[in-house]
Amino acid sequence: MNSDDFSPDAGLLAPIWAGSPAEAATGDLAFLRALLDAELALARAQAAEGLIQDGAVKDIAAAADALAREGARTLALLARSGGNPVIPLVKALTQRAPDAHLGATSQDIMDTAFMLMAKRTREVILADLDRVTEALARLAAEHRDTPMAGRTLTQHAVPTTFGLKAAGWRDLVLDARDRLHAVVLPVQLGGAAGTMAAFEAFVPRVDHRRLLAGFAGELGLAEPLLPWHTLRTPIVDLGAALAFVTGALGKPAADVLVLSRTEIAEVAEGAGGGSSALPHKSNPVAATLIAAAARTTPSLAAILYGSLAAEDERPAGAWHAEWSPLRDLLRHAGGSAAHAAALAEGLRVDPDRMRANLDLTRGLIAAERVSAALTPALGRLEARDLLERASRRVVAEGITLRQALVRETSPGDLDFTDLDELCDPATYLGAAPALTDLALTRRGRDE
Repeated sequence: MNSDDFSPDAGLLAPIWAGSPAEAATGDLAFLRALLDAELALARAQAAEGLIQDGAVKDIAAAADALAREGARTLALLARSGGNPVIPLVKALTQRAPDAHLGATSQDIMDTAFMLMAKRTREVILADLDRVTEALARLAAEHRDTPMAGRTLTQHAVPTTFGLKAAGWRDLVLDARDRLHAVVLPVQLGGAAGTMAAFEAFVPRVDHRRLLAGFAGELGLAEPLLPWHTLRTPIVDLGAALAFVTGALGKPAADVLVLSRTEIAEVAEGAGGGSSALPHKSNPVAATLIAAAARTTPSLAAILYGSLAAEDERPAGAWHAEWSPLRDLLRHAGGSAAHAAALAEGLRVDPDRMRANLDLTRGLIAAERVSAALTPALGRLEARDLLERASRRVVAEGITLRQALVRETSPGDLDFTDLDELCDPATYLGAAPALTDLALTRRGRDE
């Protein structure tokens, strides 16, 4: 049995991106189309500068369409001998259109195709991130005053609101969106060693900058200052932004995984997944997949950082090492964004359960507030000592904090009317509602 006996990768082990818009935008056929689009854009830019005739552009366009219909498998197998798919692509292209690929090197086309694929994939990722932020804004506004337990180091700390939590998620997602939107995606055009010498060989005194600007304009990509064959800032910036996207989406996913536990049950996914063994379960599948992606992408981005140390004017190995992790980063970010949009739009919130959990410590979650309120009358040390004694009573006797304070003090020492409110955690929300309002005034940088 050989590799041809197996069907192409269908995403069986990648439910995070299988079936997502990012899968279609990053598949082999999409990348082949990006390679051919780069070749055609170069031909058009060259024709504008007199390097080739307009008729040659038509021949290249026809050849490109024919190769696109033939698919990517043959090129993939032929790429093994030359180390990249552009070499057999150019051979097939120039057999039908001899003026194709004039003056370019394979890395020019590969890098440009990756930037073009990233541009197209970024559009669908940003659209899904917009859905996420809109859904989280609605949740934050709706639950601006919904009290819940704030947790630190896995334990109840002080009360907060679900609105502030959702607003925090949104703020982090906006950070990710802004970073991805700001990444510069340039074309690559330098020829064999980054000097653009071959273009001048065909047309003396060719305007290199105008040729480059025309190439970039054809594809809607940025015009670089220099060829970046071994100056990999665009790749690293893109990879870092994509890793940040998955990590930022991993934060609400991680919180949903905790808050949807059976014993907590403060939120639930709108469409949970089933279990192969336990029919009663509704698993938080979307949050699980996003969390897995958030743990995967840092190592993928690290490969791109490692490829910064690329030798000479064009490297052996460093450039090649980028291809798979960069595509995986696009897919993980795209899949995470799609799942996060569905998660945020369908998230079910249970305020009653939040209130019940808030009362689990029988008022101890408000001990900080009570201590601060008693300090003016008792002094800071005495107030703290009183709260420590009362807290021990709460745990030992299973009573409320208010009851414990009454037992620890003499009649007349405390105003029990005020104590009712002081011990109610739902009234100790600090600036959480105001902070939520403030967070919701933020918009994306391009809005």
